[in-house]
Amino acid sequence: AIAGHLDRRPGILPALAGFTASRSNSGFAGGGQIGCDYQMGAWVVGIRNMFDGTSIRQTTPFSDGVFTGSFDSHVRWFDTLTGRVGYLVQPNILLYGQGGAAWTQASFTFNDPTGLVVGQVSRNKTGWTAGGGAEWMFLPHWSVFVEYNFLGFGTNSSSVIACGGACILSGKADLQNVLVGLNYKF
Repeated sequence: AIAGHLDRRPGILPALAGFTASRSNSGFAGGGQIGCDYQMGAWVVGIRNMFDGTSIRQTTPFSDGVFTGSFDSHVRWFDTLTGRVGYLVQPNILLYGQGGAAWTQASFTFNDPTGLVVGQVSRNKTGWTAGGGAEWMFLPHWSVFVEYNFLGFGTNSSSVIACGGACILSGKADLQNVLVGLNYKF
């Protein structure tokens, strides 16, 4: 399958000595998927694994009166393993919901005004995903689909000494995506 994404990541939150900033970010993700479906009358059940690399990156300047610098965030990739249940509203149109496990690699870097890295959180995270969509089979073996997904990964935190005292830096990497794709079914 070939897929393209418009991704949004709300709530990137650096917290420095009482300072909090929130940014939404968008970017492109592309990758592939593999899965299988089983049809029972008008009902369809299936499983899918989807892996995408992303261009989601943001730099946010900040100052809390004690520490001034910038916060860089980057989501490198995400992967989902989902089960789905759908219903054929017409012989070639499927409406479905899905949910399952999700993984990502996200990094959050905190820099002083000279660009020196004073704190960094970079981890592979495990989370969850839920969403739904519609699929239209326009030719035998070929379909197009559009779907929305939320991927929840929680918060990453790190302690930094160089910000005028001990600071706790946190970054939240939840993703939302609208996926448009093309499938070939064997």
